Amino acid sequence: MGEAIVVEDLVKKFKDVTAVDHVSFRVKSGEIYGLLGPNGAGKTTTIHILTTLLRPTSGKALVAGFDVVKQPHEVRKHIGIVFQDPSLDNQLTAYDNMYIHGRLYGLSGEELKRRIYELLDFVELKQYANKLVRYFSGGMRRRLEIARSLLHEPEILFLDEPTIGLDPQTRVKIWDYIMAIKREHGTTILLTTHYMDEADQLCERIAIMDHGKIKAEGPPEELKSKLGGEVIYLKLDGYQAPAPCIEADFVESCKPVGRDTIQLAVRSASTALPRIFELANVMGLRIVEVTYRRPTLNEVFINLTGRELRDSLEEGGFRPPHRRW
Repeated sequence: MGEAIVVEDLVKKFKDVTAVDHVSFRVKSGEIYGLLGPNGAGKTTTIHILTTLLRPTSGKALVAGFDVVKQPHEVRKHIGIVFQDPSLDNQLTAYDNMYIHGRLYGLSGEELKRRIYELLDFVELKQYANKLVRYFSGGMRRRLEIARSLLHEPEILFLDEPTIGLDPQTRVKIWDYIMAIKREHGTTILLTTHYMDEADQLCERIAIMDHGKIKAEGPPEELKSKLGGEVIYLKLDGYQAPAPCIEADFVESCKPVGRDTIQLAVRSASTALPRIFELANVMGLRIVEVTYRRPTLNEVFINLTGRELRDSLEEGGFRPPHRRW
């Protein structure tokens, strides 16, 4: 299997801000690869470089075998893209939005008409072909943008936050389309997301990004397995600053989360908890709440960066929604 995308030591600076900081990764042909991280991590800037919308400050990137700086026109022939921000013309119908896009890629006549209706049918919008886009829901617009991006049968599809702002049911529907695109056409897909479940569900490999850097890369299960069998959260009483960590040979990692909670990765929560209470007592720590669960990508992110993936720490501290002990 060849490589559809090759990124080597990529850097993008905006004056004194480094948005992409020496990023390197490779995407195999036919693979769904994800850039996972919070807003501002550098994901969209990376996508914009790979789709020739931005020139890198330094480094190298090949897409479909073509250099994004030296051969941008060749790159554009081989890619499709769904932008994070809406890019449809609300004053046109779904069909007309598709038609104009197809003409830009050199399609015409019966071939273009066939492709339009075929793709509208694929995203379940064929019956709305002649309806103005301004009357579409957010989910319908996203589905139309996906259909439009596939008109010229691209080898590589870029999806920048493909389900942002959509309701859960529509998100799952978009996931189905993405999986079908890969399964039926063998399309290489590079997507960005800050949704853990989306990356976990769709991506064969993930690069976790934060502050312009790749912190870790690999299949979702491999990344989660590095944390251990289970993750324990301890909420402590009386702390107004990052809580102290508990260190022991059976604790694989420990990170403060917010001002009064710590996260511990262990092989077995049931075995580790009695010993954790003993150590906490020796350290003079008062535990007021315990939760534990299997590792998630969010725990991986916390372990790598010391903060939660969605930057959603509550004013009163981190509150993981899982079973209590």
